[in-house]
Amino acid sequence: MKVIITAGGTGGHIYPAIAIINKIKEKEPNSEFIYIGTHDRMEKDIIPELNIKYIPLEIYGLSKKDFIRNINNIYLIKKAYIKSKNIIKEFKPDIVIGVGGYVTYPVILAAHKLKIKTFIHEQNSIPGKSNKMLSRFADKIGISFKDSEKYFDKNKVVFTGNPCSENVFNLKTINKSEFGIKKDRKVVLFVSGSLGSNSINTKMIEFLKTCSNKEYDVIYITGKKYYDEFSKNIFSKNIHLVPFIDNLGGLLKSIDVIVSRAGATSLSEILALEIPSIIIPSPFVANNHQYYNALSLNNHNACIMIEEKDINVNILDESITKCLDKEYSSLLINNMKKLSINDSSTRIYNTIKELIK
Repeated sequence: MKVIITAGGTGGHIYPAIAIINKIKEKEPNSEFIYIGTHDRMEKDIIPELNIKYIPLEIYGLSKKDFIRNINNIYLIKKAYIKSKNIIKEFKPDIVIGVGGYVTYPVILAAHKLKIKTFIHEQNSIPGKSNKMLSRFADKIGISFKDSEKYFDKNKVVFTGNPCSENVFNLKTINKSEFGIKKDRKVVLFVSGSLGSNSINTKMIEFLKTCSNKEYDVIYITGKKYYDEFSKNIFSKNIHLVPFIDNLGGLLKSIDVIVSRAGATSLSEILALEIPSIIIPSPFVANNHQYYNALSLNNHNACIMIEEKDINVNILDESITKCLDKEYSSLLINNMKKLSINDSSTRIYNTIKELIK
């Protein structure tokens, strides 16, 4: 199979794209790939390191305030569209896949105009702008949350889940003993996205200082940017501070409760591993999509959702106690089973094969 895949801007787009690539490689080892991304975002470094051919496009997201930037960007979009057309004509892919981010727009549009089959994937409950615009050009649309179906043509939609959910099972387990935590101790993990969150860190200090007599240990990921400042606080021995963990999915296999943001990848892994969770959606994201991601779980009683403005010591303490309770955690897990899809990458692969046969 010859595949062009495009995704960019954040790990929430890039890592699902990589999971799709890995599944295609697993099924068809002789497949060829071109990854089209931005010239200045994180994918430009991540993808070449995986020995995947990478072609950058100079393109930027539209601004709500900068009119002159938008005029310039219209020119860049047209230029990126022409470049994408030329890449497609030369490479002759069987399928062009878009996994989110503004860079996908000219690529998927070019493929559609050249009558190449296209598949786009939406990770969030509320679709991003690019996928909303591209939905009329895509042949099939994969969604991670059933709530997303109402935004698209139902005849095109396939409920695939997030491909990162299947990928997490293959990650090497990080044992809690690596943090000096005894086998019989429960573990609560706090993580606020790949970069950390200063607003969450500030709110959590008071709570962590109340944990000295708890019957569980806490692994608290501060984010690299905030670790030095955060570690100046004095906590009890059952609080384990780390700036960042590369293999976060591997650590998830060893914990009992997670306090997390509501990024699509994080939620897909939490669902796949059936971890009782307290979800605090970030209020600082486009379309408030993390709130709606979390709401999709909360409406099915598959997590505890707390808005950031409502965080305090008491609500955190009560929520963690509930998640550690055997009966309540069983309820959450049973409800998660109804929502999780653990063969997402395989479903996407099968959808693609059906499109191009």
